[in-house]
Amino acid sequence: MIRKSARFAGLALLVALAGCAMFKRQAASPSPHYVVGEPYQIGRLWRYPRAEYGVDITGLATINPSKSGLTANGEQIDANALTASHPTLQLPAILRVTNLENGRQILVRLNDRGPENPARLIGLSRHAAENLQMTHDATRVRVQMDDTLTRQLAAGYEDSAPKIEIEAAPVGKVSSESLAPPSGVAQSSRGKVAANGPTPVSSGTSGNALTSVVLKDEYWEVPPHPGLLYVDVGYFSRIDYASILVNRLAYLGAKLTTSYTAPRDKAYRIRIGPLFTLQDAEAMLGRTIDAGVNDAAIVVE
Repeated sequence: MIRKSARFAGLALLVALAGCAMFKRQAASPSPHYVVGEPYQIGRLWRYPRAEYGVDITGLATINPSKSGLTANGEQIDANALTASHPTLQLPAILRVTNLENGRQILVRLNDRGPENPARLIGLSRHAAENLQMTHDATRVRVQMDDTLTRQLAAGYEDSAPKIEIEAAPVGKVSSESLAPPSGVAQSSRGKVAANGPTPVSSGTSGNALTSVVLKDEYWEVPPHPGLLYVDVGYFSRIDYASILVNRLAYLGAKLTTSYTAPRDKAYRIRIGPLFTLQDAEAMLGRTIDAGVNDAAIVVE
């Protein structure tokens, strides 16, 4: 009787384990979708995702660690695709990333959350980092959103969420040519302009809807502009609010500047710097966060 019970118990355990494995396989199945997401915590910091357009920011890039599974918006993680992670921007999105240290510029698909390190602006897949010729962590970069493609992606997901199929970015040898630079950016004298840029793939649901954008292994070359490091403390529309914070952070060297050409909500800016080494910038960011400015960030100017 004891042996029979043991056999049944063993069988039940095997069935349970098989059920768990099946659940894991099902849970790991890709289900790409548009997402902004709820606030979440990384370490001691809270992040507040939001949909933004007109993004044009600088900071430090890192290479995402190798891992398997799904991204935050349900895509399959692929280190060989031109992808990126960001703590708060909507997913997916198309970003133009410029390596300010060598002038190389590419397009990437933003599809995941990260990096965990608050001193890093963006995480790049291994393949994207190779295309940017990143040679070290904390590479100085500029990140600009392609508003048109990002809005079309969002519309395509909204229209066809149950049947979306994401086309993986093709992997191939990086072209020795350079693409036409975006409007307002000077082009390097090296290389010739490639014939095609990123190719939008229609979802078939509406005239302007997209569910994927194939990003080719091509790049632009623009003049390098490494810049200096600062800690960006915040922007304000009113000088009285800005003055309170700059006075509280005066012991860190915080300074208030005014711009008459900036948007109204960014008329008054508080920054600390310049900081001449990465170690100094990271240490100052930590001190600024300790002072209660949770959304402080390292920027390049």
